[in-house]
Amino acid sequence: MKNFKEDLVKIKAFAFDVDGVLSRTVETMWNDGQPMRTANIKDGYALQLAIKLGYKIAIITGGNTQAIQNRYSALGITDIFMGQSSKKEVYQQWRNSNHLADDEIMYMGDDMPDIPVLRAVGMPVCPADACADVKQVVRYVSPFNGGECCVRDVIEQVLRAQDKWGCDLNW
Repeated sequence: MKNFKEDLVKIKAFAFDVDGVLSRTVETMWNDGQPMRTANIKDGYALQLAIKLGYKIAIITGGNTQAIQNRYSALGITDIFMGQSSKKEVYQQWRNSNHLADDEIMYMGDDMPDIPVLRAVGMPVCPADACADVKQVVRYVSPFNGGECCVRDVIEQVLRAQDKWGCDLNW
């Protein structure tokens, strides 16, 4: 298998699960039974930076709440796929519509529904607290738990490998 760091230079797009990746795995529930999801500000910064640098980003989640749509739309993400029971199908549609190859995409997931997509992409990654089955199919396990900078970790690694981290965007 090739060196993980060497393959980061190929990445043109990122896709992420929400619960357990962009949000913590243990959440308070609203009165209506919906989880109160967390969002990490540093993950948000990295997502915005990647968008401004021209990377494609998708959110592919089984969750389906307005909070997800609001949070990630506000960051500039337009490809938000909620309520997905078959993540691989929507992943393939997104990949094809953006004219991407699997080896140009990094996907971060943490649980069993993510495994088909993790097996399809060129750069499968997961948070530190992902389930054991996921850890067996990824190329990199972030030292950070879901919702606690794991997204920032992988985006920053890609941008550093491509000499794009710390560039002046005139925010």
